[in-house]
Amino acid sequence: MGVFQKIVQLLKANINDLIEKAADPEKMLNQLIEDMEDQLQKARAEVTNALADEKILQKKVEENKKAAEEWQKKAELAISKGEDELAVEALKRKREFERLANEYQKQYEAQHEAVEKLKSGLKMLEDKIEEAKRRRDLLIAKSKRADAQVTITQTMSKLTDASAFESFEKFAQKIEQKEARAQAHEELLNASKTLEDRFKELEYSDEDILDELQKLKEKMGK
Repeated sequence: MGVFQKIVQLLKANINDLIEKAADPEKMLNQLIEDMEDQLQKARAEVTNALADEKILQKKVEENKKAAEEWQKKAELAISKGEDELAVEALKRKREFERLANEYQKQYEAQHEAVEKLKSGLKMLEDKIEEAKRRRDLLIAKSKRADAQVTITQTMSKLTDASAFESFEKFAQKIEQKEARAQAHEELLNASKTLEDRFKELEYSDEDILDELQKLKEKMGK
């Protein structure tokens, strides 16, 4: 698999599924971006090599064209000197270099077209990776918010647990019953006093008043 295909595969990965499965979404996303950038560096190297090959082919075209022109001049020189046989050999060499120049030209054109496609693909991948970097923070924020919602939901489910409230109510009822028993005990204690005890209380109360009355009379000289 070429580096371009590897980057495309990374970009097409279902990021949401990966986040759900990852123990640390932020770490996972950072690793994905790092993998993309590593593959992008390799893709740049491939494009650079392809461009270098294009330059070599272009140079070969120019060299063979130049060689053909030189043999053309040699053929003309031979003719001017009356050396027809030498001129024929020069023209043969000229055609050979022209043929090579044409072959290199075809290879150069094909290589140039391939390089342009690679450069276009590289630019597209660079833009996609930059977009992935921008989305990374948003995805991490969404993941953290989802975790918070789960935590809140779990907490609320515990707070709304009926058994907890039922236990609280039972405990409250026990305290109220204890208080009621104490009040009933006090009422029963008061009710158990005999009639004689009640009159004694009244007598003690009257004697106190009579004593106070006598003291007041003595004070007034009565």
